[in-house]
This record gives sequence, C-alpha cells and structure tokens, in this order.
Amino acid sequence: MSRRIKNQRLATVGCVWAFVSLTRSPGARAHYDRRQEAGDRHIAAQRNLFNRFMGMLFYCLQNGHIYDEAIAFPQPSPELAAAVA
Repeated sequence: MSRRIKNQRLATVGCVWAFVSLTRSPGARAHYDRRQEAGDRHIAAQRNLFNRFMGMLFYCLQNGHIYDEAIAFPQPSPELAAAVA
C-alpha cells in the first residue's frame, strides 16, 4: 500500500514538474514538441519529458554534476535536422 501511494505521489509531482517546465525551459519545450510531432499525445509526451528529467537527475546525483539544460536537451545540428526532414 505504501509503495502504491508513493508511486502516485511521484506521478503527480512529475506531471506538474513537466507541465511547468514547458513554460520555463526552451529545451524541455522543444523535446515535448518533438515528441508530439512524432505522434505522442499530450500525456505521453509529458510522461516522456518527466522520464527525461528523472534520468538527468539520477545522472547528476550519481556523478556529482550540476544540472545543465544544454546537456540535458542538446539541440540537433542543422545537418541532422535537414537529413531528417
């Protein structure tokens, strides 16, 4: 029972964290928009963004790095973007 409650709290916080980051972080917004263009619905794109944040948080804590948006959400090179389009 305790595990289920903690998972629900984490999911709720993750939804809010991802939603707020869409207005404050250009990298997070670009990631979300790319997921939606790939066919994800709002909830799936938001969940993927939250999972990305959790992965970066885990990486930073394990390696003693400070969060850097440029590393968390690298912008694709113009050559790569042209090749995909």
